[in-house]
Amino acid sequence: MAEPARTARSVLLKQAVLLLAHGAPERVEDVPEYLQYVRGGRPTPPQIVEEVAHRYWEIGGGSPLLPRTREQAAGLERRLAEDGCGAPVYFAMRNWRPFIRDIVARMKADGIERVIAVCLAPQYSKASVGFYFRRTQEAKVETGFEGEIVWTKTFHDSPPLIEAFYERLEPLLPAKVLFTAHSLPERALERADPYDAEAKATAAAVAARAGLADWEFAYQSQGFTEEKWLGPTVESRLDEYAAAGVRNVVLAPIGFVCDHVEILYDVDIGFRKYARERGIELRRPASLNDSPTFIRALGEVVKPRLCSQS
Repeated sequence: MAEPARTARSVLLKQAVLLLAHGAPERVEDVPEYLQYVRGGRPTPPQIVEEVAHRYWEIGGGSPLLPRTREQAAGLERRLAEDGCGAPVYFAMRNWRPFIRDIVARMKADGIERVIAVCLAPQYSKASVGFYFRRTQEAKVETGFEGEIVWTKTFHDSPPLIEAFYERLEPLLPAKVLFTAHSLPERALERADPYDAEAKATAAAVAARAGLADWEFAYQSQGFTEEKWLGPTVESRLDEYAAAGVRNVVLAPIGFVCDHVEILYDVDIGFRKYARERGIELRRPASLNDSPTFIRALGEVVKPRLCSQS
């Protein structure tokens, strides 16, 4: 791990960065246990376990989320060192190993005194990103970690983030583009939650950078519940395109920063099949993963807080 930059105050405080992600099983056999964490210990109906396991089988037997997040953490640590603002970068998962509590305990053992925490979701929602904050605060109390945790709330309009998405999209242009983000229950917006506005703002910024005249937005990956989720759905958009005679569509997820089941199954298998059945060829940009431009975006999120200690 890189040593913290020795600025005026960092000689007094040992700083670190903590990247937070959702977590996902690396093996199909782990799906039942994983769903217990996702559902807060509530029993999971057998049909849901079967369906989720099937999706992981279809993408190769497990999720690549952990190695992709590890690569992002390593890339950010190198970037910070190059920029003269070096600090160790840890990563933790909300619903799988390494769990947030375990990593907070490790930071305590490593003598970390100040942490810049970043959720690897560009758009903020109280129902999603806010939950990571609460889990981390709980872990801080449970482990007796006494260091300061500085939260980064959103980076949905970060110029290098927009550029990173554009770099992935540009090779597939010109085309009709459908931007997507992960759906949330509609009740999440009842308290003036910013998620919907931020997701659409990210899409609009990428569209402007690409000079797109023909683009739309939809929500994907609605959950296995009866409540209403944010729409319109990708399927409804594809139905509209088929009726209008559109035959080529680029689906560009702007709410996700690496490959995982919502990309590799929902998009690459589910939506492509749905589109193909309606006479549409569906393509998507490569995920950001360890894109240098995306790593730069993460660096610009944490550096002002890391180097200034404000």
